[in-house]
Amino acid sequence: MASKKFFLAAALIVLFQTIGLAQSDFANDWKDSSKIPTRSLPQYNEFINNQYPYPTKPRDQWELGIGLGAAILSNDWSNDVGFGGNITLRKALSHTFSLRPSIAYYSNSGGGTNLNTGLQNDYKNNSLHFAVDVLSSLNTISHYRANPKTNIYLITGAEYYSTKITQSIAGSPFTTFTKPGKSSALNNLGFNIGVGVAFKITDDINLAFEIKNTITNNDYLETYTSAYSNANDAWWYTGLKLNFNLGNKSKRVQPLWWINPNNFVYSELNKPAHMKMPKVVLPDGDKDGVPDQFDLEPNTPSGAPVDSHGVSKDTDGDGVPDYRDKELLTPQKCFPVNADGIGTCPEPACCKEIRDMVSNMKLAPSVECTIGGLPSIQFKGSAKLSKENEAVLATAAAKIHANPACKVKVIGYGASSKSAQQLSWERVNAVMKYLVEKQGISESRLLFNYGQDGDVNTVDLMGTTEDGPNTVPAPHPNLKSKN
Repeated sequence: MASKKFFLAAALIVLFQTIGLAQSDFANDWKDSSKIPTRSLPQYNEFINNQYPYPTKPRDQWELGIGLGAAILSNDWSNDVGFGGNITLRKALSHTFSLRPSIAYYSNSGGGTNLNTGLQNDYKNNSLHFAVDVLSSLNTISHYRANPKTNIYLITGAEYYSTKITQSIAGSPFTTFTKPGKSSALNNLGFNIGVGVAFKITDDINLAFEIKNTITNNDYLETYTSAYSNANDAWWYTGLKLNFNLGNKSKRVQPLWWINPNNFVYSELNKPAHMKMPKVVLPDGDKDGVPDQFDLEPNTPSGAPVDSHGVSKDTDGDGVPDYRDKELLTPQKCFPVNADGIGTCPEPACCKEIRDMVSNMKLAPSVECTIGGLPSIQFKGSAKLSKENEAVLATAAAKIHANPACKVKVIGYGASSKSAQQLSWERVNAVMKYLVEKQGISESRLLFNYGQDGDVNTVDLMGTTEDGPNTVPAPHPNLKSKN
Protein backbone atom coordinates (compact mmCIF):
# COMPACT_ATOMS: atom_id res chain seq x y z
CA MET A 1 0.00 0.00 0.00
CA ALA A 2 2.80 2.38 0.93
CA SER A 3 4.61 1.71 -2.37
CA LYS A 4 1.48 2.65 -4.34
CA LYS A 5 1.23 5.95 -2.51
CA PHE A 6 4.87 6.76 -3.18
CA PHE A 7 4.27 6.01 -6.85
CA LEU A 8 1.28 8.39 -6.82
CA ALA A 9 3.43 11.12 -5.22
CA ALA A 10 6.13 10.69 -7.90
CA ALA A 11 3.48 10.86 -10.63
CA LEU A 12 2.18 14.12 -9.17
CA ILE A 13 5.67 15.63 -9.27
CA VAL A 14 6.04 14.80 -12.97
CA LEU A 15 2.56 16.18 -13.67
CA PHE A 16 3.04 19.47 -11.85
CA GLN A 17 6.45 20.07 -13.45
CA THR A 18 4.55 20.79 -16.67
CA ILE A 19 2.32 23.46 -15.13
CA GLY A 20 4.89 26.18 -14.30
CA LEU A 21 4.25 29.38 -16.22
CA ALA A 22 6.53 32.37 -16.69
CA GLN A 23 6.02 35.52 -14.72
CA SER A 24 6.73 38.84 -16.36
CA ASP A 25 8.20 40.82 -13.46
CA PHE A 26 11.52 39.85 -11.90
CA ALA A 27 10.36 40.83 -8.38
CA ASN A 28 13.85 41.74 -7.16
CA ASP A 29 15.53 44.98 -8.18
CA TRP A 30 19.22 44.48 -7.52
CA LYS A 31 19.74 48.25 -7.11
CA ASP A 32 17.20 48.55 -4.27
CA SER A 33 19.26 48.78 -1.07
CA SER A 34 16.11 49.06 1.09
CA LYS A 35 15.64 45.28 0.72
CA ILE A 36 19.23 44.43 1.67
CA PRO A 37 20.02 43.38 5.29
CA THR A 38 22.37 45.73 7.12
CA ARG A 39 24.97 42.97 7.57
CA SER A 40 25.08 42.48 3.78
CA LEU A 41 25.55 46.14 2.82
CA PRO A 42 29.36 45.79 2.40
CA GLN A 43 28.81 43.10 -0.25
CA TYR A 44 26.03 45.21 -1.81
CA ASN A 45 28.35 48.23 -2.11
CA GLU A 46 31.16 46.13 -3.59
CA PHE A 47 28.76 44.63 -6.11
CA ILE A 48 27.29 48.01 -7.13
CA ASN A 49 30.83 49.34 -7.64
CA ASN A 50 31.81 46.26 -9.71
CA GLN A 51 34.30 45.11 -7.07
CA TYR A 52 32.48 41.81 -6.39
CA PRO A 53 30.71 39.68 -9.01
CA TYR A 54 27.73 38.41 -7.00
CA PRO A 55 24.58 40.38 -6.03
CA THR A 56 23.40 40.37 -2.44
CA LYS A 57 20.71 38.03 -1.13
CA PRO A 58 17.71 40.29 -0.29
CA ARG A 59 15.39 40.11 2.68
CA ASP A 60 12.37 38.03 1.81
CA GLN A 61 8.93 37.54 3.30
CA TRP A 62 7.77 34.71 5.57
CA GLU A 63 4.80 32.50 4.67
CA LEU A 64 1.96 31.62 7.03
CA GLY A 65 -0.11 28.59 6.01
CA ILE A 66 -3.44 27.18 7.24
CA GLY A 67 -4.31 23.68 6.02
CA LEU A 68 -7.22 21.25 6.18
CA GLY A 69 -7.41 17.74 4.81
CA ALA A 70 -7.81 14.02 5.31
CA ALA A 71 -5.65 12.04 7.73
CA ILE A 72 -5.31 8.26 7.49
CA LEU A 73 -3.56 6.09 10.07
CA SER A 74 -1.93 3.18 8.24
CA ASN A 75 -1.92 0.16 10.63
CA ASP A 76 -2.73 -3.54 11.04
CA TRP A 77 -6.51 -2.98 10.98
CA SER A 78 -8.90 -1.24 8.70
CA ASN A 79 -9.08 2.51 9.20
CA ASP A 80 -11.49 5.29 8.43
CA VAL A 81 -10.58 8.54 6.67
CA GLY A 82 -10.02 11.01 9.47
CA PHE A 83 -9.65 14.73 9.84
CA GLY A 84 -6.42 16.69 9.77
CA GLY A 85 -5.49 20.33 10.15
CA ASN A 86 -2.26 22.28 10.46
CA ILE A 87 -0.68 25.70 10.83
CA THR A 88 2.75 26.31 9.27
CA LEU A 89 5.34 29.09 9.14
CA ARG A 90 7.82 28.89 6.26
CA LYS A 91 11.08 30.83 5.76
CA ALA A 92 13.49 30.57 2.83
CA LEU A 93 17.07 29.50 3.42
CA SER A 94 17.85 29.93 -0.29
CA HIS A 95 15.94 29.90 -3.58
CA THR A 96 15.74 26.09 -3.31
CA PHE A 97 15.58 25.21 0.40
CA SER A 98 13.25 26.55 3.08
CA LEU A 99 12.54 25.69 6.72
CA ARG A 100 8.96 25.16 7.89
CA PRO A 101 7.98 24.54 11.55
CA SER A 102 4.35 23.43 11.99
CA ILE A 103 1.73 22.24 14.41
CA ALA A 104 -0.90 19.71 13.27
CA TYR A 105 -3.86 17.84 14.69
CA TYR A 106 -5.12 14.46 13.36
CA SER A 107 -8.26 12.58 14.40
CA ASN A 108 -8.45 8.92 13.32
CA SER A 109 -10.56 5.87 14.01
CA GLY A 110 -10.93 2.28 12.81
CA GLY A 111 -10.93 -1.29 14.02
CA GLY A 112 -10.50 -5.00 13.33
CA THR A 113 -10.41 -8.48 14.81
CA ASN A 114 -7.80 -9.09 17.45
CA LEU A 115 -6.22 -12.34 16.25
CA ASN A 116 -4.96 -13.05 19.73
CA THR A 117 -8.42 -12.95 21.40
CA GLY A 118 -10.75 -13.29 18.44
CA LEU A 119 -12.67 -10.20 19.61
CA GLN A 120 -13.63 -7.09 17.60
CA ASN A 121 -11.56 -4.09 18.62
CA ASP A 122 -12.36 -0.47 17.68
CA TYR A 123 -10.11 2.49 18.37
CA LYS A 124 -9.98 6.30 18.27
CA ASN A 125 -6.68 8.13 17.91
CA ASN A 126 -6.32 11.90 18.44
CA SER A 127 -2.80 13.19 17.93
CA LEU A 128 -0.91 16.50 18.15
CA HIS A 129 2.19 16.91 15.95
CA PHE A 130 5.05 19.43 16.31
CA ALA A 131 7.24 19.22 13.19
CA VAL A 132 10.21 20.97 11.61
CA ASP A 133 10.45 20.21 7.88
CA VAL A 134 12.92 21.17 5.16
CA LEU A 135 11.18 21.97 1.86
CA SER A 136 13.18 21.53 -1.35
CA SER A 137 11.76 23.49 -4.28
CA LEU A 138 12.19 21.68 -7.60
CA ASN A 139 11.17 24.29 -10.17
CA THR A 140 12.32 27.69 -8.87
CA ILE A 141 15.54 27.74 -10.89
CA SER A 142 15.04 27.80 -14.66
CA HIS A 143 17.03 28.84 -17.71
CA TYR A 144 13.94 29.32 -19.89
CA ARG A 145 11.50 31.51 -17.95
CA ALA A 146 11.39 34.16 -15.25
CA ASN A 147 9.63 33.57 -11.92
CA PRO A 148 7.44 30.47 -11.46
CA LYS A 149 3.71 30.61 -10.86
CA THR A 150 3.81 27.19 -9.22
CA ASN A 151 6.13 25.91 -6.52
CA ILE A 152 6.73 22.16 -6.56
CA TYR A 153 8.54 20.93 -3.46
CA LEU A 154 9.63 17.84 -1.53
CA ILE A 155 9.11 17.60 2.22
CA THR A 156 11.56 15.98 4.63
CA GLY A 157 11.76 16.50 8.36
CA ALA A 158 11.20 15.25 11.87
CA GLU A 159 8.42 15.70 14.38
CA TYR A 160 7.35 15.03 17.92
CA TYR A 161 3.86 13.64 18.29
CA SER A 162 1.59 13.09 21.28
CA THR A 163 -1.43 10.80 21.01
CA LYS A 164 -4.49 9.99 23.08
CA ILE A 165 -5.95 6.57 22.21
CA THR A 166 -9.23 4.99 23.35
CA GLN A 167 -10.49 1.49 22.51
CA SER A 168 -13.69 -0.53 22.53
CA ILE A 169 -13.56 -4.34 22.85
CA ALA A 170 -16.50 -6.34 21.54
CA GLY A 171 -18.79 -3.32 21.59
CA SER A 172 -17.96 -2.16 25.11
CA PRO A 173 -17.70 1.57 25.90
CA PHE A 174 -14.49 3.28 24.77
CA THR A 175 -11.82 3.43 27.44
CA THR A 176 -8.30 4.82 27.52
CA PHE A 177 -5.74 2.52 25.95
CA THR A 178 -2.47 2.03 27.75
CA LYS A 179 0.41 0.49 25.93
CA PRO A 180 1.84 -2.34 28.01
CA GLY A 181 4.33 -0.83 30.43
CA LYS A 182 3.58 2.75 29.23
CA SER A 183 1.35 5.68 30.17
CA SER A 184 -1.95 6.43 28.47
CA ALA A 185 -0.27 9.03 26.22
CA LEU A 186 1.93 7.62 23.46
CA ASN A 187 4.65 10.17 22.78
CA ASN A 188 7.35 9.57 20.26
CA LEU A 189 9.39 10.94 17.36
CA GLY A 190 8.50 10.52 13.69
CA PHE A 191 10.13 11.11 10.33
CA ASN A 192 8.27 13.07 7.62
CA ILE A 193 8.45 12.71 3.86
CA GLY A 194 6.08 14.17 1.32
CA VAL A 195 5.45 16.29 -1.73
CA GLY A 196 3.50 19.46 -2.41
CA VAL A 197 2.66 21.96 -5.09
CA ALA A 198 1.57 25.57 -4.54
CA PHE A 199 -0.30 27.68 -7.11
CA LYS A 200 0.18 31.45 -6.95
CA ILE A 201 -3.14 33.33 -6.76
CA THR A 202 -1.66 36.80 -6.16
CA ASP A 203 1.80 38.00 -5.17
CA ASP A 204 0.73 37.58 -1.52
CA ILE A 205 -1.52 34.48 -1.56
CA ASN A 206 -1.10 30.94 -2.89
CA LEU A 207 -3.00 27.68 -2.64
CA ALA A 208 -1.06 24.44 -1.98
CA PHE A 209 -1.87 20.74 -2.26
CA GLU A 210 0.22 18.36 -0.12
CA ILE A 211 0.68 14.66 0.54
CA LYS A 212 2.70 13.90 3.68
CA ASN A 213 3.69 10.62 5.32
CA THR A 214 4.80 10.47 8.97
CA ILE A 215 6.80 7.30 9.64
CA THR A 216 6.91 6.09 13.28
CA ASN A 217 8.58 3.29 15.20
CA ASN A 218 5.33 2.58 17.04
CA ASP A 219 2.99 -0.33 16.24
CA TYR A 220 0.36 0.41 18.92
CA LEU A 221 -1.24 3.57 17.48
CA GLU A 222 -4.38 1.49 16.77
CA THR A 223 -3.99 -0.40 20.16
CA TYR A 224 -2.82 -3.60 18.45
CA THR A 225 0.27 -5.22 17.02
CA SER A 226 -0.11 -8.21 14.73
CA ALA A 227 1.90 -11.36 15.17
CA TYR A 228 1.94 -11.69 11.38
CA SER A 229 3.34 -8.23 10.59
CA ASN A 230 6.09 -6.21 12.16
CA ALA A 231 5.36 -3.04 10.16
CA ASN A 232 5.08 0.10 12.29
CA ASP A 233 2.10 2.41 12.04
CA ALA A 234 2.25 5.61 9.98
CA TRP A 235 0.09 8.65 9.24
CA TRP A 236 -0.82 9.79 5.73
CA TYR A 237 -2.12 13.32 5.35
CA THR A 238 -3.56 14.77 2.14
CA GLY A 239 -4.87 18.33 2.17
CA LEU A 240 -5.10 21.87 0.90
CA LYS A 241 -3.29 24.86 2.41
CA LEU A 242 -3.95 28.54 1.98
CA ASN A 243 -0.67 30.45 2.36
CA PHE A 244 -0.16 34.17 3.04
CA ASN A 245 3.08 36.14 2.67
CA LEU A 246 4.07 38.09 5.79
CA GLY A 247 6.35 41.15 5.93
CA ASN A 248 6.68 44.72 4.69
CA LYS A 249 6.76 44.62 0.87
CA SER A 250 8.73 47.86 0.74
CA LYS A 251 11.58 46.18 2.64
CA ARG A 252 11.22 42.55 1.57
CA VAL A 253 10.89 40.70 -1.71
CA GLN A 254 8.57 37.74 -2.16
CA PRO A 255 9.70 34.44 -0.59
CA LEU A 256 12.78 33.30 -2.49
CA TRP A 257 11.16 30.10 -3.78
CA TRP A 258 8.97 32.37 -5.96
CA ILE A 259 12.03 34.15 -7.46
CA ASN A 260 14.25 32.62 -10.12
CA PRO A 261 17.87 33.52 -9.19
CA ASN A 262 18.79 33.44 -12.89
CA ASN A 263 16.69 36.56 -13.52
CA PHE A 264 19.63 38.90 -12.93
CA VAL A 265 22.00 36.88 -15.10
CA TYR A 266 19.69 36.69 -18.12
CA SER A 267 18.48 40.29 -17.85
CA GLU A 268 22.12 41.42 -17.89
CA LEU A 269 22.85 39.27 -20.94
CA ASN A 270 19.78 40.63 -22.71
CA LYS A 271 20.18 44.28 -21.74
CA PRO A 272 23.25 45.07 -19.60
CA ALA A 273 22.51 47.55 -16.84
CA HIS A 274 25.30 46.70 -14.41
CA MET A 275 28.12 45.13 -16.41
CA LYS A 276 30.95 47.44 -17.42
CA MET A 277 31.06 46.90 -21.15
CA PRO A 278 34.40 47.87 -22.74
CA LYS A 279 34.22 50.29 -25.63
CA VAL A 280 34.33 48.42 -28.91
CA VAL A 281 37.53 49.30 -30.77
CA LEU A 282 37.83 48.00 -34.33
CA PRO A 283 41.36 47.83 -35.78
CA ASP A 284 42.17 50.45 -38.43
CA GLY A 285 45.71 49.78 -39.65
CA ASP A 286 46.01 52.78 -42.01
CA LYS A 287 44.18 55.20 -39.66
CA ASP A 288 41.83 56.39 -42.38
CA GLY A 289 38.69 56.05 -40.19
CA VAL A 290 37.44 52.88 -41.93
CA PRO A 291 37.90 49.65 -39.86
CA ASP A 292 40.08 47.03 -41.52
CA GLN A 293 37.21 44.56 -41.85
CA PHE A 294 35.37 47.04 -44.11
CA ASP A 295 38.42 48.69 -45.72
CA LEU A 296 38.79 47.78 -49.40
CA GLU A 297 42.16 49.54 -49.51
CA PRO A 298 43.72 48.89 -46.07
CA ASN A 299 47.12 50.48 -46.82
CA THR A 300 46.32 54.04 -47.87
CA PRO A 301 48.99 56.59 -46.84
CA SER A 302 48.42 58.61 -43.68
CA GLY A 303 46.20 61.65 -44.32
CA ALA A 304 45.02 60.46 -47.74
CA PRO A 305 41.33 61.28 -48.31
CA VAL A 306 39.25 58.10 -48.73
CA ASP A 307 35.61 57.22 -49.39
CA SER A 308 33.34 55.21 -47.08
CA HIS A 309 34.96 51.97 -48.27
CA GLY A 310 38.50 53.15 -47.43
CA VAL A 311 39.43 53.61 -51.13
CA SER A 312 41.56 56.64 -52.05
CA LYS A 313 39.47 59.40 -53.61
CA ASP A 314 40.03 60.33 -57.25
CA THR A 315 37.90 63.43 -57.73
CA ASP A 316 38.52 63.96 -61.46
CA GLY A 317 38.61 60.23 -62.30
CA ASP A 318 41.98 60.46 -64.01
CA GLY A 319 43.35 57.33 -62.30
CA VAL A 320 45.68 59.27 -60.00
CA PRO A 321 44.44 59.37 -56.35
CA ASP A 322 43.88 62.81 -54.90
CA TYR A 323 46.75 62.49 -52.40
CA ARG A 324 49.20 62.29 -55.38
CA ASP A 325 47.24 64.39 -57.89
CA LYS A 326 48.80 67.81 -58.50
CA GLU A 327 45.84 68.79 -60.70
CA LEU A 328 42.69 67.67 -58.83
CA LEU A 329 40.19 68.75 -61.52
CA THR A 330 41.75 67.82 -64.82
CA PRO A 331 39.18 68.18 -67.67
CA GLN A 332 38.52 64.96 -69.56
CA LYS A 333 39.60 66.58 -72.81
CA CYS A 334 43.07 66.81 -71.26
CA PHE A 335 43.29 63.05 -70.60
CA PRO A 336 45.49 61.05 -70.44
CA VAL A 337 47.46 62.50 -67.51
CA ASN A 338 50.99 61.93 -66.32
CA ALA A 339 52.04 60.29 -63.05
CA ASP A 340 51.32 63.51 -61.16
CA GLY A 341 47.77 63.73 -62.51
CA ILE A 342 48.53 66.65 -64.84
CA GLY A 343 46.77 66.55 -68.20
CA THR A 344 48.07 67.22 -71.70
CA CYS A 345 46.35 70.64 -72.12
CA PRO A 346 48.74 73.64 -71.99
CA GLU A 347 48.43 75.95 -69.02
CA PRO A 348 46.53 79.21 -69.79
CA ALA A 349 48.66 82.37 -69.71
CA CYS A 350 46.46 83.93 -67.04
CA CYS A 351 47.15 81.09 -64.60
CA LYS A 352 50.91 81.69 -64.74
CA GLU A 353 50.40 85.41 -64.13
CA ILE A 354 48.18 84.75 -61.13
CA ARG A 355 50.62 82.21 -59.73
CA ASP A 356 53.52 84.65 -60.08
CA MET A 357 51.43 87.39 -58.47
CA VAL A 358 50.56 85.22 -55.49
CA SER A 359 54.17 84.16 -55.00
CA ASN A 360 55.29 87.81 -54.96
CA MET A 361 52.64 88.93 -52.46
CA LYS A 362 53.89 89.84 -49.02
CA LEU A 363 51.70 89.23 -46.03
CA ALA A 364 51.10 92.18 -43.75
CA PRO A 365 52.96 91.77 -40.46
CA SER A 366 50.74 90.60 -37.62
CA VAL A 367 49.94 93.17 -34.95
CA GLU A 368 50.70 92.22 -31.38
CA CYS A 369 49.65 94.00 -28.21
CA THR A 370 52.32 94.13 -25.49
CA ILE A 371 50.69 96.67 -23.21
CA GLY A 372 50.90 94.33 -20.22
CA GLY A 373 48.66 94.51 -17.15
CA LEU A 374 46.25 97.44 -16.82
CA PRO A 375 44.66 98.40 -13.48
CA SER A 376 41.15 97.69 -12.16
CA ILE A 377 38.84 100.51 -11.08
CA GLN A 378 36.94 100.01 -7.79
CA PHE A 379 33.55 101.65 -7.25
CA LYS A 380 31.54 102.13 -4.09
CA GLY A 381 27.76 102.19 -4.58
CA SER A 382 27.33 104.59 -7.51
CA ALA A 383 28.94 104.98 -10.93
CA LYS A 384 30.75 108.20 -10.01
CA LEU A 385 34.53 108.23 -10.35
CA SER A 386 36.41 109.10 -7.17
CA LYS A 387 39.67 111.11 -7.13
CA GLU A 388 41.57 107.87 -6.55
CA ASN A 389 39.89 106.34 -9.61
CA GLU A 390 40.83 109.32 -11.79
CA ALA A 391 44.45 109.02 -10.66
CA VAL A 392 44.50 105.31 -11.54
CA LEU A 393 42.94 106.02 -14.95
CA ALA A 394 45.50 108.74 -15.66
CA THR A 395 48.30 106.22 -15.10
CA ALA A 396 46.51 103.69 -17.35
CA ALA A 397 46.04 106.34 -20.06
CA ALA A 398 49.81 106.91 -20.22
CA LYS A 399 50.37 103.21 -20.94
CA ILE A 400 47.58 103.22 -23.55
CA HIS A 401 49.14 106.20 -25.34
CA ALA A 402 52.51 104.41 -25.28
CA ASN A 403 51.05 101.34 -27.05
CA PRO A 404 49.22 102.61 -30.13
CA ALA A 405 48.84 99.07 -31.57
CA CYS A 406 46.61 98.06 -28.67
CA LYS A 407 42.93 98.51 -28.12
CA VAL A 408 41.49 98.33 -24.62
CA LYS A 409 38.50 96.39 -23.36
CA VAL A 410 36.59 98.20 -20.63
CA ILE A 411 34.79 95.42 -18.77
CA GLY A 412 32.03 95.87 -16.19
CA TYR A 413 30.36 93.17 -14.09
CA GLY A 414 26.88 92.61 -12.75
CA ALA A 415 24.85 89.97 -14.55
CA SER A 416 22.66 89.03 -11.58
CA SER A 417 19.74 91.46 -12.18
CA LYS A 418 18.52 94.23 -14.45
CA SER A 419 19.53 96.91 -11.97
CA ALA A 420 23.01 95.40 -11.67
CA GLN A 421 23.36 95.36 -15.47
CA GLN A 422 22.31 99.00 -15.69
CA LEU A 423 24.79 100.00 -12.97
CA SER A 424 27.55 98.04 -14.75
CA TRP A 425 26.78 99.92 -17.98
CA GLU A 426 26.95 103.29 -16.18
CA ARG A 427 30.33 102.50 -14.60
CA VAL A 428 31.87 101.35 -17.91
CA ASN A 429 30.46 104.47 -19.58
CA ALA A 430 31.96 106.69 -16.84
CA VAL A 431 35.44 105.12 -17.30
CA MET A 432 35.35 105.43 -21.11
CA LYS A 433 34.07 109.01 -20.96
CA TYR A 434 36.92 110.01 -18.63
CA LEU A 435 39.58 108.35 -20.83
CA VAL A 436 38.22 110.01 -23.99
CA GLU A 437 37.37 113.46 -22.64
CA LYS A 438 40.05 113.92 -19.96
CA GLN A 439 42.94 111.76 -21.21
CA GLY A 440 42.54 112.10 -24.98
CA ILE A 441 42.22 108.38 -25.77
CA SER A 442 40.55 107.78 -29.15
CA GLU A 443 37.08 106.36 -28.62
CA SER A 444 37.72 103.84 -31.43
CA ARG A 445 40.40 102.19 -29.29
CA LEU A 446 38.01 101.46 -26.41
CA LEU A 447 35.70 98.41 -26.50
CA PHE A 448 32.50 98.55 -24.41
CA ASN A 449 31.81 95.41 -22.29
CA TYR A 450 29.32 95.34 -19.39
CA GLY A 451 27.09 92.98 -17.39
CA GLN A 452 29.64 90.16 -17.23
CA ASP A 453 29.94 87.58 -14.43
CA GLY A 454 32.28 88.84 -11.76
CA ASP A 455 32.77 91.42 -8.98
CA VAL A 456 29.96 93.97 -9.43
CA ASN A 457 32.06 96.80 -7.90
CA THR A 458 34.95 96.42 -10.34
CA VAL A 459 35.67 97.66 -13.88
CA ASP A 460 38.69 96.04 -15.54
CA LEU A 461 40.91 97.39 -18.35
CA MET A 462 42.44 94.77 -20.68
CA GLY A 463 44.71 95.23 -23.68
CA THR A 464 43.64 93.47 -26.91
CA THR A 465 43.88 93.49 -30.70
CA GLU A 466 40.27 92.43 -31.11
CA ASP A 467 37.49 94.57 -32.52
CA GLY A 468 34.21 95.41 -30.85
CA PRO A 469 31.67 98.16 -30.17
CA ASN A 470 32.76 101.33 -28.45
CA THR A 471 29.21 102.49 -27.69
CA VAL A 472 26.31 100.42 -26.38
CA PRO A 473 22.76 101.65 -25.56
CA ALA A 474 21.79 101.58 -21.89
CA PRO A 475 20.10 98.21 -21.21
CA HIS A 476 17.56 99.46 -18.67
CA PRO A 477 17.48 103.29 -18.68
CA ASN A 478 14.43 103.31 -16.42
CA LEU A 479 16.65 101.87 -13.66
CA LYS A 480 19.31 104.55 -13.98
CA SER A 481 21.07 105.19 -10.66
CA LYS A 482 21.26 108.52 -8.97
CA ASN A 483 24.88 109.74 -8.60
